Amino acid sequence: MTFLIISGCGTNNQANQKNTSSNNKLQIVTTFYPMYEFTKNVVKDKADVKLLIPSNVEPHDWEPTPKDVGRIQKANIFVYNSKYFETWVPSIKNSVSNGNLSFVEASNDIQLMSGNGHHQFDPHVWLNPVLAQQEVKTITKALIKVDPKNKGFYQKNSAEYIAKLAKLDDEYRNALKGAKKKEIITQHTAFGYLAKEYGLKQIPIAGLSPSQEPSPARLGELKEFAVKHHVKVIYFEELASPKVAETLANEVGAKTEVLHTLEGLSKEEQDKGMNYISVMQKNLEAIKKSLFD
Repeated sequence: MTFLIISGCGTNNQANQKNTSSNNKLQIVTTFYPMYEFTKNVVKDKADVKLLIPSNVEPHDWEPTPKDVGRIQKANIFVYNSKYFETWVPSIKNSVSNGNLSFVEASNDIQLMSGNGHHQFDPHVWLNPVLAQQEVKTITKALIKVDPKNKGFYQKNSAEYIAKLAKLDDEYRNALKGAKKKEIITQHTAFGYLAKEYGLKQIPIAGLSPSQEPSPARLGELKEFAVKHHVKVIYFEELASPKVAETLANEVGAKTEVLHTLEGLSKEEQDKGMNYISVMQKNLEAIKKSLFD
């Protein structure tokens, strides 16, 4: 992928300094919603945090325009999940000329699970509340490195948010430990880390990208599995078409439910008070419908 390099080094450094000095706040760009929320909960009002990928767009298929590259280049910090999710980031790194820009890969300290098909690794770590805590810690360390004078502020906020994520983890463990069933059929392979953490088995309709279409043979296998295991719910996602999930559900007499990947949370949803924790709690309630008779 080739990107337009936006102007020269001196100009960008001056623009970057102007960005921070005009309102004395760090300028942070994050890729998609979880990266935004994890960062915002640590910096609070000490930084301007912007979301790069529109909330109604599937991030797997999104690529930045030259204008987006320009937004990244003017920031102090750029937070993304993984080079295996935001696959365009390495090209951005090579094209930007802002030497003061800090790239933060939130999943950097996490051992990734193997992917499938064209994907070397599974990047969906944020859907595991335990690994979400690790991503917050990685983001916090990067913030302190760039802005050490606010170290105590960031550490306090980070600890408070991580405590909320730990409570969410407890909710999942307590709710799922007595599950009679372990299998959940999902639209794509987004919930592998969550399933592994809580002793579940994810049965994906397609691969790591929600745009992948299952073969007729795969649908046949899933139908047989669903009947054999008395599957009551087939899950689809908020930004993908439910057509395949609905077809499978109709064939086996199951219902469909949304399992939210948090890859997009609209402004309207945020205004209603929805956030990572509340959506993950809704996911838990949806998962329980599969596992308990």
